[in-house]
This record gives sequence, C-alpha cells and structure tokens, in this order.
Amino acid sequence: MTKPVDFSAYAGKAIDIIGKGAFLTTAHGGKVNTMTIGWGSIGVIWSKPIFTVLVRPSRFTYGLIEKSSEFTVSIPLAKDMKEALALCGTKSGRDIDKIAAANLTLWPGQKVAVPVIAGAGLYYECQIVYKQAMLPSALDSGYQARCYAAGDYHTMYFGEIVACYMEE
Repeated sequence: MTKPVDFSAYAGKAIDIIGKGAFLTTAHGGKVNTMTIGWGSIGVIWSKPIFTVLVRPSRFTYGLIEKSSEFTVSIPLAKDMKEALALCGTKSGRDIDKIAAANLTLWPGQKVAVPVIAGAGLYYECQIVYKQAMLPSALDSGYQARCYAAGDYHTMYFGEIVACYMEE
C-alpha cells in the first residue's frame, strides 16, 4: 500500500540517501533495467518539480533511457538494500538480469510505464522533459580530473516528477 506525498517533503532525505545509493529504473521494448545511482538532484525548474539523473553512454541503461521517455527512482528508506545496490552498481544489464540476480521485485508505475523497486520505501516517477550531453569545455577542470579522467561524460536527464509516493 502506498500514499502520495509532496515531491519536496522528503527531498532532503532522498538526496542524503542517493549519496549512498538509489535505484534508477527505465524500460523500453519489453526490457526493464535498473542501475545504482549516487548522484541526482530534486528541485523546481520551468515551474515544475524535476528529478535530474546522470547516465554515462557506456551504461546499458543509457540505451534504454534514450529510447524511453520515462524513468523511476526508488529510494531505499525502509530496509537495507546494500547488497542489491552493490550488484546493480557493478553488473551490467547487458550480461545479466539484475532484477532477478538481486532478488528484487518490481511494482508497476502508477503514472508511467516504468516500474519501481518494491520495498524501497520512497518513489519518484518521472517523464523526461529535457536531456543534455555534458559539454567538457563547460565543466570545471577539477571535476573533469576527478570524475572524468577517462573522458566518459554523462548525459543529464531532467524528468518532470509526475508521481511521488511512499509505502505505508
């Protein structure tokens, strides 16, 4: 059972937890994949609630999210999901079904066609309204050296939060 919550009600807690790991899930063509994210942002842009996520083109999720117009973020509030987060952050959906391998259960999205990870506790459902590949020339050189030494820059996805809810 879930209850709707204001997107900002738990934004601070969600951002704190994302630094330790959360699930970014997307789907296209019958294939669902989730990956662990440690970066993200929740705020208001264009007078809309927006969740911003970053995905490297080398990731399997990138191919799916590029073809999809939606994603979900499942924030583990309710229980320890460290093992599942570790698996989903180190294995590729190209090679294994991470959802099965991590013993995760999917719940259908309430407003989008992408599922959420059951048991996480807090859920954001998003429709992509803008995406932008990072421009290396626009990034501070310190961040380039620390986060992009291999030149594997992210694409940023701005998702309008169309549903936010938590488990009761």
